[in-house]
Amino acid sequence: MNRSRRTVCTTAALTLALSALLLTEVAHAGKPVGSGKGSDTSQEGGSDKSGGGIYAAAKVTYSGSVAQGGGSGNVTSSDVNWTPPPCWYAPKYGAKEFKKKMSKELKDAASAPGMAGHAGAAINELQRHYEDDYGWTDTPGYKDYNVDKDGEGMFWAAVENPDEPDYLKRTSCSDIPFWVENGEAPPPQYEEAISPEILAALAYQHMELPKTKVTLAPDGTTKVKLPTWAWLDKAAFDEVKATAAINVPGFRIEATTTAKPKSLTLDPGTADATTLPANGECPIVGETIGEPYAKGKSKETPPCGIVYGRSSAGSTFPLKASLTWEISWTGTGQAGAEPMPDGKIEAVQDVTVEEIQSINR
Repeated sequence: MNRSRRTVCTTAALTLALSALLLTEVAHAGKPVGSGKGSDTSQEGGSDKSGGGIYAAAKVTYSGSVAQGGGSGNVTSSDVNWTPPPCWYAPKYGAKEFKKKMSKELKDAASAPGMAGHAGAAINELQRHYEDDYGWTDTPGYKDYNVDKDGEGMFWAAVENPDEPDYLKRTSCSDIPFWVENGEAPPPQYEEAISPEILAALAYQHMELPKTKVTLAPDGTTKVKLPTWAWLDKAAFDEVKATAAINVPGFRIEATTTAKPKSLTLDPGTADATTLPANGECPIVGETIGEPYAKGKSKETPPCGIVYGRSSAGSTFPLKASLTWEISWTGTGQAGAEPMPDGKIEAVQDVTVEEIQSINR
């Protein structure tokens, strides 16, 4: 995060003030609410409609093929270095409701035991920032919490991604709340301000793709050194979409992430097997991955399949099928956006392999 806009002392003081105030409601998104695949789910904080305001805490709303309950979906990125955003800044409070919350927090903190010295000075500086127009080079101060502009903009604040397990990453959006006029972009120094690209990444994180179950022939039990055909019908991997949106007065953006099947990779579950093709990756051909088995093809070589070299000896081999999906996205003002890393989902099927029985004459 770009910290050049503040001196080290000022940053330390404000961080101390925020710690003293324990602004968890301002900076924490809370747990996801809502449920139901194909219906809206949300991540949001508390809301407060004071002074006749029309504002609610900013929330990201998910729709389309998303995980139930608002949690993470079943897609794993093929890029180990790609991760969803751990936090972001979003519009959360109107001027009047922010004044109500912040002024009470400041008053309570100032009267709390142990708030003398540096802690007390930091709280006083924060109060001056929002009440007495005290600011910095590119961070202007506010007069009476901008209540004379209520309805013309919102205070933006940090939102944690509740699905981010790393606490330090989840709380890394540590700037104090800032004002953005309706219809205006947030100041450029706030690199983590909510954007269509961030929403696309969140839609990716919450996307729920169909489970991968490969059709096999023979089904269930196959023979040593005879090809096992494997395929996925088109109906098993139709295009999937997930949308993430944020909609508050004066600010609405959204992004839709689309997943299209790309290839199927087979892992036989034993080193004593040969995959077809040799690298185990079966591409899309027409409207299927692989080719459905048909009567009379038992001696042919399938375009996608496995030849087991030994029996499973009364047990089974765990055949792992990994379906790779090509991920793209579009968003508000983002036509032709760069594609995202491919996604993968995996499934394991038990395969029984038997020796071919021969009859001695």
